[in-house]
Amino acid sequence: MYQIYTLIVLGVLPLVSIAYAADYIVDIPYGSFNPELNTPAEVWYDPPVIAITVGDSITWYNDDREGHTVTSGEGSGRFGWMSDNFGTPDGDFDSDRFMPGESWNHKFEEPGTFSYYCTIHPWMEGVVIVESKIPDYPHDATGQKLEFPLLQYTPDRRIEVNLSWDPPVIKTHEKIQFVYQFYDPTTNSNLAKMKYDFIIFQNGKEIFHDEGLNQIGGDYRNFVFDESGSIIIRIEGIEALSILAEEGVTVSGKVENKAQRSVDFTGVVYDNPEKTSHESYHIQPAKRLELYYEMTIAIIMIPAVMFIGLIIWMKRTPKIPEEKSTAV
Repeated sequence: MYQIYTLIVLGVLPLVSIAYAADYIVDIPYGSFNPELNTPAEVWYDPPVIAITVGDSITWYNDDREGHTVTSGEGSGRFGWMSDNFGTPDGDFDSDRFMPGESWNHKFEEPGTFSYYCTIHPWMEGVVIVESKIPDYPHDATGQKLEFPLLQYTPDRRIEVNLSWDPPVIKTHEKIQFVYQFYDPTTNSNLAKMKYDFIIFQNGKEIFHDEGLNQIGGDYRNFVFDESGSIIIRIEGIEALSILAEEGVTVSGKVENKAQRSVDFTGVVYDNPEKTSHESYHIQPAKRLELYYEMTIAIIMIPAVMFIGLIIWMKRTPKIPEEKSTAV
């Protein structure tokens, strides 16, 4: 398979961005005009199936002795033409007839699988698979490159939320770990005892919702996406117990007009070119630090309490008086 790299310059001053697109070659070999392939040709289009990415183009060269077309749609199959089936075009692209020694080029701007054939020789069939381009960096739903950790403030600017995810480029059927931290922006210190809801929306629909309670400022969630598309990661109903106390809100939160704090982050999920499915994955609640915090307290406190108890017991135990010896 041949490919020619063409330099495409995008944008204008003051910023010029550069991207590379590939121009692939498909050959129409000598003998393609014969439905029986009783010629030196082994296939009608060479290669008969080609995979490219959005923005790439293909040039078809006619090395046969007759004119051909490259027309999107379904051909007749090897012997369908004998039953008056001469193929069905679908209108995506059409080269019209080009003669021996000539070529035709087409650029593919949308992902998908495109079947094509020759309207003059409808047994000639080929397939182009156009895959979405996957960048090597994370970006938001508008295409803006992201630098981790992402930073958002709640509307009242009382809480700062930082978010990162790994791997940075999100693909379907691949486990993604979302890690986030809560800070007090006035002191730049972690906020503990945070209550919140972690929600993921994709293509306008809610696909994940979980409640959270962190102990030492941070938490995480794991998730596997089944579909590609833009996403919104929302952390809402954020409640820091220390801030609630300042506002006169009870720990139970059952106070009217309680301030609702939320932040949104956006991203994009790409179709995974290496995986089309994944094993059933049970999304466990995050392993919060609360358990480890309580275990640490228990490990320290239990021996301490036992030691103090032993000292008290020893002090309260009555001493047995010694017997006086009698002189002989």
